[in-house]
Amino acid sequence: MSDSKTMTFIARIDDVEAGYALQVPVEGREPVALVRLDEGYFVIDDTCTHGAASMSEGDIVGCEIECPFHSGRFDIRTGAATAFPCVKALMIYPVKVEGDEVYAALDAGTRADESTS
Repeated sequence: MSDSKTMTFIARIDDVEAGYALQVPVEGREPVALVRLDEGYFVIDDTCTHGAASMSEGDIVGCEIECPFHSGRFDIRTGAATAFPCVKALMIYPVKVEGDEVYAALDAGTRADESTS
């Protein structure tokens, strides 16, 4: 079975250091954040679900990213809100690394707090 997801180039692997996030503008939509953890690369919506903060400007604490506005946190791997005042999950996207390039399926995002029915 072939993979029908459209993969969009996000960045090169060296564009973001481990433990940091990079804001990536995407034509026709809000920017995403590329986050590099020791365990790999993750692409999430860059805009906090609680306010208009750029998540890529927040601190990475373990596997969580902290919003720079109100200190709410999200699990980078699942997008789930993990600290108040954030209660709505971030959208996360499937990622594929090919060589030194990171791609994401921006048409296949999921949110931890929404059912997939």
